Amino acid sequence: MSRNIFEWIFNFVVLIFATSMIAQPFVIPTASMEGTLLVGDHVIVDKLAYAPPGKLPLLPYQDVKRGDIIVFRFPPDIRETYVKRVIGIPGDRIRMVNKQIYRNGKLLAEPYTQHIFPGYEPGRDDIAEFTVPPGNYFALGDNRDNSSDSRVWGFVPRGNIIGKPFMLLWSYDAPTEDLTGYSLHHAIDLAQHFFTRTRWSRTLQLVRPD
Repeated sequence: MSRNIFEWIFNFVVLIFATSMIAQPFVIPTASMEGTLLVGDHVIVDKLAYAPPGKLPLLPYQDVKRGDIIVFRFPPDIRETYVKRVIGIPGDRIRMVNKQIYRNGKLLAEPYTQHIFPGYEPGRDDIAEFTVPPGNYFALGDNRDNSSDSRVWGFVPRGNIIGKPFMLLWSYDAPTEDLTGYSLHHAIDLAQHFFTRTRWSRTLQLVRPD
């Protein structure tokens, strides 16, 4: 009975947000943000967080800031949606030396990152200094050794940004292939392991960028 109630509530919330201009649900399908967001986290994305001033005068306006976690349309293929952390905003000078990031000449302290491999790849982990161009952002995954991000495919245009995740609605321990499309295997897995694979401690938690 309790499972049916939870599923009804979850589906109701998803329906409301999916048809709203205010927010939408999003599932974390990969480990690129691991350490902050896990594979199987179901988050609610605040689509008004970066609403342009003038369109919604009654709501506070904020621009994209360094350290923000953003959800955006993948620049090489806008049919895909990615989530990463903003490291550089327009005008910032960025360089990387052996996995360490220097922004505007200062070494960044990044307690939210994790590195799973002891070595480093020069093309990925050492990058000559560049300046983030106007209207674009340099975004990286927190799981630096396992993330396809701005080091690989370039900057995130401002127009591609959908919003930022603000609440972790539900978290379920499932493989990436089950989360990128609804399958019979995933349905059976949910039926058999809903209570044991749900990460209850993450339910209804706020997503904190730091």
